Amino acid sequence: MKVIYGVAVWLSFPVFVFAQAIDNTQSYKNINTDSYFRIIYENDFFTQADIYYTQGINLELVAQWVRKFPLSKLLIDPGYSYRRYGITVEHDAYTPTNISPTKILYGDRPFTAALFLKTFCIETDPEHKQRFSSTLSTGVLGQAAFGAEMQTGIHHALHDLPPHGWPNQIHNDAVLNYEVGYEKQLVAMPKYFLLDADGKARAGTLSDKAGVGLTAMAGYFDNPFSADIVRRKGARIYAYDHADAFAIGYDATMQGGLFNHTSPYTISASNIQRAVVENRFGFVFNYHKLYVAYFQTFLSSEFKGGADHRWGGIEIAFGL
Repeated sequence: MKVIYGVAVWLSFPVFVFAQAIDNTQSYKNINTDSYFRIIYENDFFTQADIYYTQGINLELVAQWVRKFPLSKLLIDPGYSYRRYGITVEHDAYTPTNISPTKILYGDRPFTAALFLKTFCIETDPEHKQRFSSTLSTGVLGQAAFGAEMQTGIHHALHDLPPHGWPNQIHNDAVLNYEVGYEKQLVAMPKYFLLDADGKARAGTLSDKAGVGLTAMAGYFDNPFSADIVRRKGARIYAYDHADAFAIGYDATMQGGLFNHTSPYTISASNIQRAVVENRFGFVFNYHKLYVAYFQTFLSSEFKGGADHRWGGIEIAFGL
C-alpha cells in the first residue's frame, strides 16, 4: 500500500507531466494494438533499497496521429510494413547510498534527476521477423527536473527519512539524445516460446552507450514480430528474461551535463565503468484491452567503488 500511495502522491505534482532509463520499445514490452496508453513505474523500494537509480516513471501514448507530431519527422524509417508512433514523458531520479547527510558524499553517486519527452517509432517486418525502433529524447537535467521536490514529497507522505543532499545535485543542462534499436527473431514456437537478439546504440547529451542483448519469452502470448494486431479474446500470460551487455561512453547523470560545468560534485570519466551488464525478468498478464506486468532488474556497478543495484517495477496499459 505504501508503494501505491507513493505513486499517487507523485502523480499529484502538476509539474511532472513530462521519461531514458526506461526502455519501452523492446519486444517483451509489446502490446498488440495500434493505440494504447501505458504507465511504467520503477522504484528500488521493490527490492528494499533506496540508492542509485531510485525511481523512474514513464507515461506513454501510442496513436496514429503521433506520426504527424513535428518531432516524429526526425525518426528513422527503414521502410518496414507496420509502424507505430508514440510519445512518452519520463522522469528519472538518482541518489547516493545515503540521502540524509547535507554534505557531499565523495566517491558515491551524485544526486540528479532528468525530465524529458521521448518521441519514438517502432517498425515491424513480419516477413523477415525483425523490428526497428528510433527514439528522440528532449528535456532537462538538474534542478529543473524537480527531483528534490519529488523525493521530498514522497518521503514526507510516507513518513520516511527526508533527503537532505539535493542541494548538491548536478546542475541544469539540456537533454538531447537519439537512440536506435534492432531486434531479430532467432527461434519461435508459435504463441509459446520466443528467443530474439537485439542491438542498440544511444548518443547525445544525456547518455552515450551501445549494447547487445538476448530476450527469451515463454508462456502464451502473441508474437511481437507479427503485424497481426487484432485483439483476440481470452487471456495472455507469459514470463520473460532480457539480458544486456553495454559499452558506456558518457553518462550525464554521473558526470554532469555537457554544457554546464558548475555542479558541486560529479564522477570523473576515469571512474566510470566502461562495461556493464543488465538483466531484467518479468511476468505479464494481458486480457483484451488490459496489460499488466511486474518485473525486477539487476544492473552491475556503474562506477568504480560502486555496488551492483536492483530495482523493480510495474506496468499498466490500456488499449484505446
